[in-house]
Amino acid sequence: MNKWYVYIVECADGSLYTGISTDVQRRLLEHNFSSKGAKYTRSKRPVRLVWSKEVADRSEASIEEYRIKKLSRKKKLALIKS
Repeated sequence: MNKWYVYIVECADGSLYTGISTDVQRRLLEHNFSSKGAKYTRSKRPVRLVWSKEVADRSEASIEEYRIKKLSRKKKLALIKS
């Protein structure tokens, strides 16, 4: 069974992108160098990982991703700092 992670990357323009993956490092490389990266991040390269959290399974990862995406920028920055 794969480990799942929720992560936040900061784009070159300072915006934040939240996603889920079983391999955060691979996903970071995809965001920066591949067409497999999210459409949102392709025009905002380079991106850098600023936060990640391991979760139990894909369902929990999706729920946590949704929760984070609803947060204001100010609350996301507070989460990153914690």
